[in-house]
Amino acid sequence: MNESKRRQKDFSLNALKGMQSVRATFTLPKHAINLISTIANQLGVKQKSIFDHLVEDKDIIEQIADKAKQYEPEKKQRKQKTFVLSRNCLSILDAFAREYKLPRDVLVELSIRQLDPVIAQEKQRHENRKLLLAQMQDFRQLGSRFLNRARGLAGRDDETVQKLESFFSQYDKAMEALEAIIEKGKSMEQFSSNGEQQMSA
Repeated sequence: MNESKRRQKDFSLNALKGMQSVRATFTLPKHAINLISTIANQLGVKQKSIFDHLVEDKDIIEQIADKAKQYEPEKKQRKQKTFVLSRNCLSILDAFAREYKLPRDVLVELSIRQLDPVIAQEKQRHENRKLLLAQMQDFRQLGSRFLNRARGLAGRDDETVQKLESFFSQYDKAMEALEAIIEKGKSMEQFSSNGEQQMSA
């Protein structure tokens, strides 16, 4: 095997090793833990993929590290949480924590806080869906009365009535699908409009 092929093979092996899953435990505020969990659930992606996305841009991590120097984390309501990360992701976090002499937990917390605008945007979409569902339900009530009148006028066997029934059947399925999406998004209701988690009394 010549030198170029050996280097290519080593590079491929190192890249694959960097994708390996590893477990790491951080002490984080509940907000950060709930934030990444909710985003993962809402978008249907793994938390590991979110971590990879958050730290893959080293320029952004440098900005976060600079910000972390001035950051004083609150000690209350913090808990240990074990996450599955890629080996590359954990290596980057460890390297920046050492370089900037920062607690790794702070670097992870501020990385996750980049998701605040995402949860705020998704929550607004969630609220808009609830408004849409309410309007769809109002329209469905009107549609039911209209469909009953149509059946009385033309009969159930009428072609137009059957098309109306088919339309409202599909409409009901659309409402059911929207209801399922809203139910899935209920976990976002714990966050305020700016992404901050609302504290229960």
